[in-house]
Amino acid sequence: MEEPKETKISTTDPESGYMVRDGKPEGFFYLDHRTVDHKYNIITDVHITAGNVHDSVPYVDRLEHIVQKFGFENTLEAVALDAGYFTSYICKKLQDKKIYSVIGGRAFTPVRGLIGKWRFKYDAEKNVYICPQKHELKYSTTDHQGYRQYKSDPNHCANCPLLRECTRSKNKQKVITRHVWHVSKEWVKQRSRSGKYLYRLRYRTVERSFADAKELHGLHLNELHILPRKKRRLPVTLPA
Repeated sequence: MEEPKETKISTTDPESGYMVRDGKPEGFFYLDHRTVDHKYNIITDVHITAGNVHDSVPYVDRLEHIVQKFGFENTLEAVALDAGYFTSYICKKLQDKKIYSVIGGRAFTPVRGLIGKWRFKYDAEKNVYICPQKHELKYSTTDHQGYRQYKSDPNHCANCPLLRECTRSKNKQKVITRHVWHVSKEWVKQRSRSGKYLYRLRYRTVERSFADAKELHGLHLNELHILPRKKRRLPVTLPA
């Protein structure tokens, strides 16, 4: 049974959220998620959440709000987001909507001393992972968060020369996880490699509003950039 997580609640402002982030002040805050017109840098939408809400949580709702508000149902061409939005849920929604998506990368490093997950190759036809020693990790179960678990055979692992570099589990079994929407993340990755110019637009077109808010008003914001098709000249920046 999982132990309940400790939740900090402000006695003076219970609607705020306790924020803990690397390089950020720790405490009770709100987050300002805003929409900015690309051409004139006019703020067209502001959405506020508690400080402990992850940036990616309100994204899909705000995207759908902007699409409806500006009539982008058939004109929205692309979105460019930073690495904080690279979640299975967001990727799945963007793929379903057939929106060209560019999301910043984040460097993930394996546990010190252990080989990386990329060394395990996924075989879609057999629905198994293949380890560097050519043994299969077979599907076991799917957890409540949507992650499929693939487990190795401890009998093979016990005598494997790479055991110490592969896992530190006491039962000598390697476990690899793969989200049920992982294919959508791969779909986004393919476009992110070819759409770097879209990602750079975020820095050239929407920084004024966020820079002013940070420098003049003491706010810390996260932004993402949306591009409609050429016939609709109103690119906007969506909040997260």
